[in-house]
Amino acid sequence: MEGSDIAKQWNEVRAQVPADVHVVAVSKTKPVSAVEQAYSAGARSFGENRVQELVGKHEALTHPDSGRPSDYPDLSWHQIGTLQKNKVKYIAPFVGLIHAVEQPALLDEIDKRAAANKRTISVLLQLHIAQESSKFGLSESELTVILEQLESGLWPHVEVKGLMGMATFTDDRAQVAREFQGLRKLFDQFKGPLGWDTLSMGMSGDWHIAVDNGSNMVRIGSSIFGQR
Repeated sequence: MEGSDIAKQWNEVRAQVPADVHVVAVSKTKPVSAVEQAYSAGARSFGENRVQELVGKHEALTHPDSGRPSDYPDLSWHQIGTLQKNKVKYIAPFVGLIHAVEQPALLDEIDKRAAANKRTISVLLQLHIAQESSKFGLSESELTVILEQLESGLWPHVEVKGLMGMATFTDDRAQVAREFQGLRKLFDQFKGPLGWDTLSMGMSGDWHIAVDNGSNMVRIGSSIFGQR
């Protein structure tokens, strides 16, 4: 897709999505030039699901000599796919938000790598809300255990910003809405006491339903960058 088309698509998406909903431009499989074009149009958060690709794009857009500022100082990289523990170290120095945290062992590693880089890493806890076994996420009981561990101070270099979930891939809009409603209920239960501010639900195909049910962060790729 040409740069002018990406800018047009971004502006159309941004005009449709309510102003108070954060749009993550999912740039996975797209070249660095596409990120640059979307950034120029106003996008600031970019989602990648492969660590190697994420690191490569980050390095391409960051000056190699640390004495000079980046041309993209407010660009934020979001790790949106399943993250393997042995890959955390590669993104820990710079990642803005890790979306799909669904096991304590991953929190152990994120905390360790954050401490090594003298920073706090923001994450979202992923809940399993779909009727598909291929999708991952915590159960409500597992979420409760993790929240208790967080309360005890187990992961001091991790900041949980909220929850994320992926609905069933289906044409049944009512089912998708029910799944999003369930996650919204959990988010509302904990957001006040825990200071959460992010409920990430919805992608290109179902973001309208997600926003109608309380999402304040959506992940949109093909509607901005074209089909992969």
